[in-house]
Amino acid sequence: MKDKARAVVIGGGVVGVSTLYHLAKKGWNDVVLLERKELTSGSTWHAAGLLPLFNMSYSVGQIHKYSVRFYQELAEETGMDTGFRKVTNVRLARTKDRLDEYEYYMGVAETLDIAVERMTPEEIAAKWPYVNVDGLLGAIVHPEDGYIQPADLTQALAKGARDRGATIYRNTVVTAIEQQDNDSWVVKTDKGDIACDHVISCTGNFARKTGAMVGLDVPVIPVEHQYIVTEAHPEIRKFRSEGGAELCVLRESDSSWYMREEAGGLLLGPYEKGAPCCYVDGPTDDSEYELFQEDIERLMPHIETAIERVPYFGEVGIKKVYNGAIAYTPDGSPIVGPAPGRKNFWLNEGHSFGVTAAGGAGWQLAEWIVEGEPTIDMMGVDPRRFGPYATEGYLREKNEEAYANVFTPHYPDEERGAARPLKRAPCYDRMKELGAVFGSVYGWERPNWFAPEGYAINVDDIEKPDVLTNHNHPEPDADGNVKEIWSFRRSNYFEHIGEEVRNVHEKVGLLDMSAFAKMEVSGPGARDWLDSILANSIPKKRGRIALAHLLTKQGGVRSEFTVYEWAPGRFYLVSAGAFEAHDHDYLRKLAPSDGSVRLNAITERLGVLVLAGPQSRKVLQKVTGASLENADFPWLSGKQVNIGPATAQALRVNFVGELGWELHHPIEQQNTIFDLIMEAGAEYGIKPFGIRAMTAMAIEKSYRLIPRELSIEYNAYESGLDRFIKPNKRDFIGRDAVVRKREDGLDWNFVTLEVQGVTDADARGNEAIYKNGALVGRATHGSYGWRCGKSLALAMVRPEQAEPGNTVSIRILGDMYDAVVVAESPFDPDNEALRA
Repeated sequence: MKDKARAVVIGGGVVGVSTLYHLAKKGWNDVVLLERKELTSGSTWHAAGLLPLFNMSYSVGQIHKYSVRFYQELAEETGMDTGFRKVTNVRLARTKDRLDEYEYYMGVAETLDIAVERMTPEEIAAKWPYVNVDGLLGAIVHPEDGYIQPADLTQALAKGARDRGATIYRNTVVTAIEQQDNDSWVVKTDKGDIACDHVISCTGNFARKTGAMVGLDVPVIPVEHQYIVTEAHPEIRKFRSEGGAELCVLRESDSSWYMREEAGGLLLGPYEKGAPCCYVDGPTDDSEYELFQEDIERLMPHIETAIERVPYFGEVGIKKVYNGAIAYTPDGSPIVGPAPGRKNFWLNEGHSFGVTAAGGAGWQLAEWIVEGEPTIDMMGVDPRRFGPYATEGYLREKNEEAYANVFTPHYPDEERGAARPLKRAPCYDRMKELGAVFGSVYGWERPNWFAPEGYAINVDDIEKPDVLTNHNHPEPDADGNVKEIWSFRRSNYFEHIGEEVRNVHEKVGLLDMSAFAKMEVSGPGARDWLDSILANSIPKKRGRIALAHLLTKQGGVRSEFTVYEWAPGRFYLVSAGAFEAHDHDYLRKLAPSDGSVRLNAITERLGVLVLAGPQSRKVLQKVTGASLENADFPWLSGKQVNIGPATAQALRVNFVGELGWELHHPIEQQNTIFDLIMEAGAEYGIKPFGIRAMTAMAIEKSYRLIPRELSIEYNAYESGLDRFIKPNKRDFIGRDAVVRKREDGLDWNFVTLEVQGVTDADARGNEAIYKNGALVGRATHGSYGWRCGKSLALAMVRPEQAEPGNTVSIRILGDMYDAVVVAESPFDPDNEALRA
């Protein structure tokens, strides 16, 4: 057995072997894979082998697309039949919301160059006569989709990896993983030790056990998944014996199941409510090719709908029920990328669609390890999208919820309720009393919008179709009422958002942003270090505020920070709450090891209240002795002020484009500050507002967000960050790449679009943009702009389409609309409100 390797992959399922293959393909032939038993002996062996291209995530969609293409190339390369069958994939729709979901997805597919077609019930019946089309409204079809044999695929990957110089050790148990002082690793096994530069964990059901070896609490717990294989059906056998094509993969999303042909019979895989977590403490040491006791009763509602949709299914006996573990994360997407807090330790775990994702995940992780960056935006699967709050109890609730919602409509405004509320700012109860309808980000509860007093919708009055996946609202309260209905279109809260925006614009509003990620950077080298990693200049005058970006070496945008020197040599960095673990992990890994820079994460020590609107100065002046006049407190500056007996760092900056301040305060003083401001603001018409109103106002200002308009896939100049990049200040991460790209010519331009003729649906992001029928870009965000009275979209388009006044077309939920490129910041382009 080797005692040295460049990288060690742990886990011999399809994900691990794909990772090994792609490392070898990148030229790292001194790589090793360790498998405790035999290849595929974990979840891979009992996987149904489906290859669904459908995914609402931009990151996961690209991963799946690569896999389907790559698996066909792999068979040619290795000469091994992987069992790939391109039989197409048909997704049925029984409801209008489902058709909206499919239309929204088709925009994602178009921008990813994934072939997808619409079908009418009549076309379905003509092509697949064994399908009963009663009650169907339509379908979408992926002609490149199908299924594969997971074990054959894994063996082909193994051959391909070995042919490129990689080594695989089976029946080799990892007993410990130890990091050395130089950030290299030693992997200890029952066959000896291997020293290596990188370790990649691809251990599936063992993910938490593997993570524990290096002090990580990996946010993965498997859930039991059952599928049924029937005896052969005589009509299917007859059809095939006469030369008929293999039946398509069929998915009735509204009944939460998939079905495909299997050896002349049928295979049915439901995603039912009540499927339990398993292997919470990990499988036993002797676990291999393991299944659980089946529970057919739990599947009966799905079986009944399957019989109705495909009568063949009810005409044959059950041959086998498989009930095996599938790894899950709280949001159902895998975790692929660097482990937080551990240099050169990588995670490729949590794959609920492991066979589909294995190829693409292995490809991107190899790019990341070898080149230092992935080539596609991986924020949707980055392990650091979860934080320390994602403990075992949280994972149990959220992972079971994620499993039960695999086929439910993925509404863009949906807020799932499991394991909530978890993290609450002190003003949570006050906001709730004022009508807050909460969302959740990084475990924090944040008001999305505010319902008027007494506003309620009885769930019995909500029209819902008679299908299994018909939820379109949160869990009702004790009276059977809810506040909102989810939709791909403008929903019941639309006008209420408008009222919040109007109140902020005309009077004054208060917003809770305590979920912001916050880091103090101090030490004798703090300023110089920040200047060396961020693209913008660090303000030389204490008290001034800068928006600064951490770029990749290739010139893409990794993170965005508000930077404020609040004491001599002490810098306060604020970034998006959703990316706390991500942003702080990068800062820690970039920090010098000589002690000249100290990093102190202080997110939970400080609350943030945003006071905004033309009356905000008058309100704040009533409760502080500090002068708030422009001469004493200009825009983009900050200072410590008193608020009654409390204290806050007041920053004159916000994300809504109105006069206002962010008040960063000791979190234990929050309610004192909240009460004083609400009392002082009463005469000026103060009201709270939520994240959705803030977002609508931010889009009117053309403000960018990570990972939408700001992404590692777009050069910082393509994202329109010219005024925040200072290439002449000194060298910084990504400097040469951004300058070179600007000189060579940009591939994309950030634009703001005014969408014309919209009546009930605005862009959400990922909509395809066309010029004369040709794809020229994609929307990244969108909303109705209440202050402008226009439907707006932010987008990345080809440079030749970026001139203001140019008209393009955008597809929103299947309908084409004209969209005109307008100058940046449709509301208040000169920032007069902010400077007031």
